Amino acid sequence: MTSTQLLNARTPQTPPGPATGGRAARRKAQSSRKRSPAAPYLGYVGYFVGAGLISGAVVHHPLDPDRYTRIALYGALVFLAATVLNEFVLTRERPGLPRMLAVIGSSLMLSFGIGMLSGGLQHFHDFPARGTILVPAGIVVSFIAYVIKDTDTPTRGIFSLLGLTVLAVAALGFFGLRQVAASMETTPGGGHSHGTEEPAADDHTPATIPSTAAPAPGTSAQPQPASTPPPHDDGHAGH
Repeated sequence: MTSTQLLNARTPQTPPGPATGGRAARRKAQSSRKRSPAAPYLGYVGYFVGAGLISGAVVHHPLDPDRYTRIALYGALVFLAATVLNEFVLTRERPGLPRMLAVIGSSLMLSFGIGMLSGGLQHFHDFPARGTILVPAGIVVSFIAYVIKDTDTPTRGIFSLLGLTVLAVAALGFFGLRQVAASMETTPGGGHSHGTEEPAADDHTPATIPSTAAPAPGTSAQPQPASTPPPHDDGHAGH
């Protein structure tokens, strides 16, 4: 083949490759750059507000069971709403139904674990006996829920060395807090009952004046005149 034939030969055209970054990819990139921080902010606020409502309800439940049961349910709903927003709406990957149910259940469990831990610590001085149980139980429950919720941690991590360490810390915390609670019970003035105790007497309050005794039946209520003293006999009478 001569050089002329080589020059006139048709060079094969390479098929056009796929366009790098299609219209959908560009739209997604633009939307990610323009995303407002309002939604992530609401998600994190929901986490903390829900856990705070649950913590207060768990500790104060014996004072008013009906009221604080409703508060705990409201806190759980707020926490679950934040979980759905952060885990399923704002994420780019949608998990399957089994994983979705596991995340929702573990998130609810995590909210109560955090609420038990924070509420028990915050109100330990007010409810020492209850805080002794809530704090170590909150540590164990929150750890188990976090392991189940985290996709990067296998479920068998609950029984790992870290899980045994968490269990040991919870046990030591229980026995330590029980000793502290026992010492607080023997100390006068330890803790308060959130408004259930009676107000202390004021030293400057004037003493109440006893009321006049009621008259006996059959007697007049009018004051009786003072009895006149007997006449003085000086020996001059009759003179």
